[in-house]
Amino acid sequence: MKLPSRSKSYMIPEYSLTGDLLSFITCGLQYRYQNKGTLPPSKPVQRWFGEFIHGVMEEAYLDWKYQQKKFPWDWKTDIRPIEDEIDLRLQVRGLYPHDEDLFFSINRPGNTLTLDDLNEHDHKKLASARAENAINIWGKDLFPLIDASELLIKGIRQMPNYNKNISRSNYYGINGVVDVLTSTKINNTHEQSTLYNFDNNIVNFIKKNLDESDIEDYEIIIDYKGMKRPPIKVSKPNAEDKWEHHKQQILTYSWLRSKQEDSKTISAGIILYLNELVPSKEDLVLIKEEIKNDLTDIPQENEFEDDVQLIMEWEEDDKAPNLSDEFKRARSIRFIEINEKEREKALKKFDDVVCNIENSLIQEMKGCKIQDAWKAEADERTCSACDFRTFCKNNTDITKDFKIP
Repeated sequence: MKLPSRSKSYMIPEYSLTGDLLSFITCGLQYRYQNKGTLPPSKPVQRWFGEFIHGVMEEAYLDWKYQQKKFPWDWKTDIRPIEDEIDLRLQVRGLYPHDEDLFFSINRPGNTLTLDDLNEHDHKKLASARAENAINIWGKDLFPLIDASELLIKGIRQMPNYNKNISRSNYYGINGVVDVLTSTKINNTHEQSTLYNFDNNIVNFIKKNLDESDIEDYEIIIDYKGMKRPPIKVSKPNAEDKWEHHKQQILTYSWLRSKQEDSKTISAGIILYLNELVPSKEDLVLIKEEIKNDLTDIPQENEFEDDVQLIMEWEEDDKAPNLSDEFKRARSIRFIEINEKEREKALKKFDDVVCNIENSLIQEMKGCKIQDAWKAEADERTCSACDFRTFCKNNTDITKDFKIP
């Protein structure tokens, strides 16, 4: 009796919106080494903070939901224990903050420190200051509106340019994690704020930007970004257009959410750029440059004149200017309208990125050298912080890193 041969295994490649799409767009070669080659960056500060602030906001939301803590929260008793827990989770994955960003964990083995040993200096470290402001400035408005927190959404699309003799699969998967706001909670909060004469800044922002005349029941997708508000247009060659990429990300999230059975009409997306609440000196330099060259949508003409004056008069050696909460809040929040035409354009661009990744993978599997199969087209800022810059073909001026006597 002849036994049939085992059929070839079938695998659908899966891509995430942040871990794959945005990483590959930033630099294809860096994506290959870090994501496909499992070579983590030696100083993953940006990645650490992004995951840290997401974790802090998620744990803070759960604390608020189950313990009904009143705002504002005290940093030492309410917020620092959350920071400590998230820091330890990231350490397990090999992600560590710089010393100036976060006070080291008091729960490390052999450590005898307690919460009482923390002082005002530790409180003012950058990541802690941002976590406190994110919770106390946005948490009080945001948490009551959330219907689903850290919701994993998945979908499947046809593989672009599928060829049964070459392609790895005829489909690919997309996944992402979002918070979802529902119209019921938004409208109830609006009614309560009107009745009891208090403002919810997120509800006011939504009501100002969203035309609800033809919508009975809707959802809004929200995403946190551990970064400053990006410029609305790119000023340098090969620079990543983060403004447009974040819009595409929200539009793709909306498509994924719409495929779930319990979803409602996805009317809009909101991005919270949490670094704007406590900008670093590097952030302030960029904000000043963007205002000067008309590369930002906030502030607009004759808007926040006092804050603009403080920024334009500020020098790098000076103490950070005392910007108003209204200015920081306005720069921190971004509204993205959802419509079918824009969503299809975003999905097409996602298909194009997946096609490029798949093509590079197939070339490498056929024996092509890594640096020939994967393009390195990052901007100067990304290249300067990259661990692979000394042997990357894109770095045409390696001598900058080595001073020959």
